[in-house]
Amino acid sequence: MNRVVPHAPARTRWVAERLGVHLDGPAGADGLTVHDLLGLALRRNPRRAHLLVSEVLGKHVPTDPRLVRAAGARLGGLVADVLGVPDAPGPDAGTWRAALAGDELATAAVAAGVQRAPARPDALVVGYAETATGLGQTVADALGCAGLHSTRRAVPGALDYAGFEEEHSHATGHRLLPRDPAVLAALADPTAPVVLVDDELSTGRTVANTLRALHARSPHRHYVVAGLVDVRAEADRARLDGLGAELGARVDVVSLARGVVDLPPDVLARGADLVAGVAPVVPAAGAPADAVPVRVDWPSGVPTTARFGTAPAHAELLAGADLVRHLLPEVRTDAEVLVLASEELLHAPLAVACQLAARHPGRVRFSSTTRSPVLAVDDPGYAVRSSVAFTSHDPAVDGPGTRYAHNAAREGGWDAIVLVVDSASAPTALHAPDGVLAALAPLASRLLLVTLPADTWSPR
Repeated sequence: MNRVVPHAPARTRWVAERLGVHLDGPAGADGLTVHDLLGLALRRNPRRAHLLVSEVLGKHVPTDPRLVRAAGARLGGLVADVLGVPDAPGPDAGTWRAALAGDELATAAVAAGVQRAPARPDALVVGYAETATGLGQTVADALGCAGLHSTRRAVPGALDYAGFEEEHSHATGHRLLPRDPAVLAALADPTAPVVLVDDELSTGRTVANTLRALHARSPHRHYVVAGLVDVRAEADRARLDGLGAELGARVDVVSLARGVVDLPPDVLARGADLVAGVAPVVPAAGAPADAVPVRVDWPSGVPTTARFGTAPAHAELLAGADLVRHLLPEVRTDAEVLVLASEELLHAPLAVACQLAARHPGRVRFSSTTRSPVLAVDDPGYAVRSSVAFTSHDPAVDGPGTRYAHNAAREGGWDAIVLVVDSASAPTALHAPDGVLAALAPLASRLLLVTLPADTWSPR
């Protein structure tokens, strides 16, 4: 069975030929370029036609979880460097590229070659929901500092610290609900550097909205914006520089790769025409599906997300936990396994996937469900080859809706899909005929269901 991941340039061809969208950029960290890290797809979104599809985020493309973690840790190293603590160089570009192409020796070399960043325990990392919640926590873990991410989950009784808009997104509203003492202390300290982490920096508008909201509540002297890729236009870069001067704060930007996205002036109209020609993927009313429940011994007192914040000690407790003790007997050593996270619940499933990959190297992939409706095209030159849809099972601020798993289908199917949810998920929705388990059932020989404890809001 072919397990080689197509190289990123090949995954931009379809969109480039039909929409006239092109990526370009110089070598960045470790010699990586935007062509190494990105593919292209089309959104079903009138505000933005194209979607940059990351090869190392573990969101839309099933990826070896060791590479997902390594990319986040490497980004943490770049943040540490700009915060004044020099970081060691990472693996060379050739090793990264071989790993992204499925080479197991190269993957092991990348995982071993990305060292933990020099500690900056005084910093605070803020990741963006839903895509960068796991990435943000990985950066926080690398720096040994507190972490927080924005959320779109409904949390009864929670009081917003701040809110901001992601103007181009399918779901635009973000809430910040800090509760952890380490996070609150960093927010209140103007000398604590605040690190904003997203998977991509496309225009900088969301970052600007966040900076204004945070700075209005509690001004800080130094902000760092970190993304896997930075494809802002020069005018966008100038606007963010101007915002730093306006706020009287230092604003630095770091990324693994930097480039530009060349868009034709009629890109929205052309994208809409292409998308209109293909019926959207919708939840299917199939047979009710079930899965084998598998217990994970999650460490007591460790949050499963940074929705209310995490402290540096949480990472140490998680690193010492055996998360897959009960999962290993359910998975053959030669099994091809997809660990599938759920929307904002990314970092905890990644920890499960990394431990499973350590026992079954080369046979574990990691991805996540998403809110984002994307055009699926079964073409090797396109970044989203397949998509399944299902009804949501978690309590979102905007109510129930359709969710997706992109690129979860593969030739020959998976031996097992391990779906990771939390206890706030509605069991009736999970097991419904139009639910996620029913959508995943045709894609794998076995479905395994891990339910982690949901983080809860407690008034002080």
